[in-house]
Amino acid sequence: MGQETDDAPRTASLEAKIAELEAALAESRDRHMRLAADFDNYKKRARQEQLETIQHASAELIGRLLPALDDLHKALENKPPGTDESWIKGLELSVRKLEEALGAHGLEPIQAVGAHFDPKLHEAIGHEESAEQPEDTVVSELRRGYRIRDRVVRPALVRVARRPSLPSSEIESR
Repeated sequence: MGQETDDAPRTASLEAKIAELEAALAESRDRHMRLAADFDNYKKRARQEQLETIQHASAELIGRLLPALDDLHKALENKPPGTDESWIKGLELSVRKLEEALGAHGLEPIQAVGAHFDPKLHEAIGHEESAEQPEDTVVSELRRGYRIRDRVVRPALVRVARRPSLPSSEIESR
């Protein structure tokens, strides 16, 4: 019986030490799990930032190439009479290849004519009176607009339908 009483404080001390070590281990595991989750979030955020940087850089380059693409389209639309057809076909092929290369980077034209005017996609530079088209419908496109995924690289320059104004004789008769 004497030995049991001598071992009791020692056993209690060891059990307290074990409980203390288990608590420290649990705390270390929690800290490790939080650090692992934080690191995983950091990697995802860094990947996303890298992707956005690449997309921003390609959008800037594509934006600088768009005026050249516009000029090529104008050249095709205004070909002088008597121009060699094989030369025109070659130019059309070159334009198509350039559009495909830009499209591979996500560039797509913004639909304008016939669409409802959207200030995020279109830049209105005038109105046209139209009884056939609903008000605020794009009736003509003066310069094609483009976007890369959800980001507008360049808005389309458009004219928007407006209801015809009533002649002054009709206004007076009302």
